[in-house]
Amino acid sequence: MAIQLSDHFTYKKILRFCLPSIIMMIFTSIYGVVDGLFVSNFVGKVPFAAINLVMPFVMIIGGIGFMIGTGGSAWVAKTLGEGNREGANRYFTMMVEFTVICGVFFSALGIVFMRPVCVLLGATDAMLEDCVVYGTIALAFNTSFMMQSLFHTFFTTAEKPKLGLAATVAAGVTNMALDALFIVVFKWGVAGAALATGLSECIGGLLPLIYFLRPNGSLLRLTKTRLEVKILWKACTNGSSELMTNISGSLVSMLYNFQLLRFAGENGVAAYGVLMYIQFIFIAVYIGYTIGTAPVVGYHYGAGNHGELKSLLRKSMVLMGVTGFLMMVIARALASPLSNIFVGYDMELFEMTKYAFQIFSFSFILSGVNIFTSSFFTALNNGGVSAAISFLRTLVFQMLSVLVLPMIWGLNGIWWAITVAEVFAFLISLTFLFVKRKKYHYM
Repeated sequence: MAIQLSDHFTYKKILRFCLPSIIMMIFTSIYGVVDGLFVSNFVGKVPFAAINLVMPFVMIIGGIGFMIGTGGSAWVAKTLGEGNREGANRYFTMMVEFTVICGVFFSALGIVFMRPVCVLLGATDAMLEDCVVYGTIALAFNTSFMMQSLFHTFFTTAEKPKLGLAATVAAGVTNMALDALFIVVFKWGVAGAALATGLSECIGGLLPLIYFLRPNGSLLRLTKTRLEVKILWKACTNGSSELMTNISGSLVSMLYNFQLLRFAGENGVAAYGVLMYIQFIFIAVYIGYTIGTAPVVGYHYGAGNHGELKSLLRKSMVLMGVTGFLMMVIARALASPLSNIFVGYDMELFEMTKYAFQIFSFSFILSGVNIFTSSFFTALNNGGVSAAISFLRTLVFQMLSVLVLPMIWGLNGIWWAITVAEVFAFLISLTFLFVKRKKYHYM
C-alpha cells in the first residue's frame, strides 16, 4: 500500500518513505564524486584543485533552486494539509516558473564575472584557466541544476519519491558515462567534466518537468498560475535556511582554501577537495532524510496533528543520533581506501588526506541532528529559526573555528574546525527546540 502524507509514521514507515530520497541524494553525491575521481586520476591534482576552488561559487548560485524547493514544498505541503489541493498546484507551478527566471538571470550574471571571481578566490596562475573553463560551463547549465534541486523536494511532497529517485539515477548514469567518454576517451579535461555534469543535469531537471506537465497520479500537477510576490517571499524566506547553508558552506569552503593554501599549498586544497567529495556522500543520507520528512511534518502541521509532530521529532532524533555514530565509525574505517581511490598516485597527498579524514569524521556524529533540526523548522514554516541554525552552524561557528584553531594547532586546527562548529551548532539546535516547544506542541 502506498504511503500517504496523512498516515501515522512508525520507524518502519518513516524509513520506507524516506529511503528513495536518501538513495536519491546518495546517488546525486556519488555521481558528483565521479567528476572528482576522473579529474584527479586522469587530468591531475592541479586541475582537481582548480575545480574545488571554483565549485563553492557555482554552488552558491545553484543553491537558489534548493531554497525555492525546500521553502516552497513546505508551503505546498501545508496547503495540502489544509485540504486546498487547487491552491497547492498553483503554488507549485509558481515555484517552478520562478526557479527558471532566477536560473537564467543568475547564471548569466555568474558567467560574466567568472574570471574576476576566480582571481578573487585565490586561483594561482596554474589553476586560473581551469577554474574559468569549469565554472563557465557549469553555470551555462545552472538552470537545469536548479530545476533538478527543486524537483528533488517536490517529488516527495507529491507522494512520488521513487520517481524522484528514478530521475536522479538516470541523470547519474548519464554523468558517469559521459565523464568516462569526455575525460578518458576525448581528453577534454575539466571542460569534459563540466560538460558531462551539465548534460546530466538537463536530464534530472527536464524529465520531472515533463512528468508534472502531463496528467499524473501524484498530488501535484503544473497548472495555470501567476507569480504572487507574497507567496514567493514566504517560500524564499522559509527556504532561506537551505540557501544560507549553501552560501555559508561555500563561503567557508573559500576560507578553508585560503587557509590551506597558506598552511599546505595546493596539496592542502586538493586534500580538502577529497574530504568535501566524500562528505557529500555521508551528508546526503541526512539531507535525503530531511527531504523525505519535511513534507510529512508540513502536512501534519497544517492539519494540526500535534501528536504526530511529537512522534516524528522523537523518532527522527533517535535515528539521527544512531546514524551519526555509525557514520563516524564507517568514515574512520574507510579513510585509507577512500583517500587511495582519489589521490593514491601521490603518497604525500595521500597521507595528508587520510590523516585529515580521520579527524574530519568526528563531525558526522552531530551533523545529522543539526541538519534535521534546521529542516524541521523549515517544514513548520519558521524560516527565521531554521536560517539562524544554518547561519550559525555553517558560517559563524565554522568561520571562527577555521580562523582561530590554526593559530593554536596549525594545519590540524583546520581539520578539527568543522567538528568544533558542529558541537556549538548542536547546543543551538537544542536551545531552539526547547524555546519553541509550546508554540508548535512537538514536546
